[in-house]
Amino acid sequence: MRTAFLIFLYALIIILIIPFFLVCFLFGIRRPLLHLGKWAMGLGKKLLGLEIESAGLENFDPAGSYVFMANHLSFLDGPLLFYIIPQPVRVFIKKEVFRLPVVGLGMKHVHFIPVDRKRLRGGRRSLERAARLMKLKGYSFLIFPEGTRSRDGRLQDFRRGGFFLALETGAPIVPISIIGTYELMPRGQFYVRPGRIRVIFHPPISVSNYSKDSLDELIARVREQIASALPSNYLPQA
Repeated sequence: MRTAFLIFLYALIIILIIPFFLVCFLFGIRRPLLHLGKWAMGLGKKLLGLEIESAGLENFDPAGSYVFMANHLSFLDGPLLFYIIPQPVRVFIKKEVFRLPVVGLGMKHVHFIPVDRKRLRGGRRSLERAARLMKLKGYSFLIFPEGTRSRDGRLQDFRRGGFFLALETGAPIVPISIIGTYELMPRGQFYVRPGRIRVIFHPPISVSNYSKDSLDELIARVREQIASALPSNYLPQA
């Protein structure tokens, strides 16, 4: 019942914000749409009965440009971090989502990046576009280096794409540990249980001493930081 109500409410919100969205689109305004997105995520948090505890936000500059990297447990992870991270972070989203009426156009307008998961070349183009935006506009990006949600809540192997983005732009990597979203909405579940979520932001990792030749060392360091705050049932089995 709670999920059905939330879907109805969000549909109503989309209808009501269409005039606001059109003004932003016509005049090339992006930041108000991002703030509106944060407000919507905050509303969803309250309606779903989610209690969020965050730590480590003081570890990075809210005005800086970073590549945020987190473990991926649930559909909740992206909206959750978009809401918590102080700066208006951009994200990579599978291209099919951009086909949604109004929402898809809004994401494109604020420079969210569509990703074609089935094509390697499409993924490279998405990373190149993100790198250009970071250099030109000082954006921060949120990436889930596992590439997909964990099926059992345990930390998976990391893909390299996001690390290439950090090396290309020189942006520090902020490792993030998420705890609790798997229990509230695991992969394959279409409703959200109320409950507590914990998010830990670790100190930024400079990429200045790394190169493509030492990429595996950088990946291992970020993965180790994320794993350091996770409970044992979130860690890979030996």
